[in-house]
Parts: sequence; structure tokens; C-alpha cells
Amino acid sequence: MKLFRKTLVAAATFAALAPSPLLACAACGSANPYTNASPLTNGMNLGILTLFGVILTVLACFALFFVHIARGEKAQIESENNSNPPPQNPPKV
Repeated sequence: MKLFRKTLVAAATFAALAPSPLLACAACGSANPYTNASPLTNGMNLGILTLFGVILTVLACFALFFVHIARGEKAQIESENNSNPPPQNPPKV
């Protein structure tokens, strides 16, 4: 069993470290620096960048929503503390 595990780990390591154009994604698989870029590659890269921009916009809005909630809660707590001041000791006669 140990020999099988070592063999499997070695095979996975060699497969992960082996350079191969077959492992490239479709967006950069045809992006050879020595040839002209294909219009399909340029279009796919622009599509990826567009989707990345959409994802960043949605995540930023999600984070800003929680910042808005936290600020509103803090303002509400401060207004409650200011409207009900602590009672003061009555003056001694």
C-alpha cells in the first residue's frame, strides 16, 4: 500500500510539473508570442476581462452594503446614547 501511494504521489507530481501545451486553457492556448494573435483569442480575453469586472463590481457592492449596515447601526447607537443622557445627582440642599 505504501508503494502504491508513493507511486501515485510521484506520478501526480510529474504530471503537474510537466510542461504541455495541452494543459493550457482555451484563452491562452493559442497565444503564441511569435505569431499574430487570433481574433478569437482576443475576443475570449476581452470576455474574461469583462466577466472579471462584473464579478469585482458585485463583490464591491456586497462589501459596501455591509459597511453601510455597520455605519447605520453605529449612528443609531450614538443617537440613542445622546437622547437619553445618564441621570445626574440632584443638588444637595
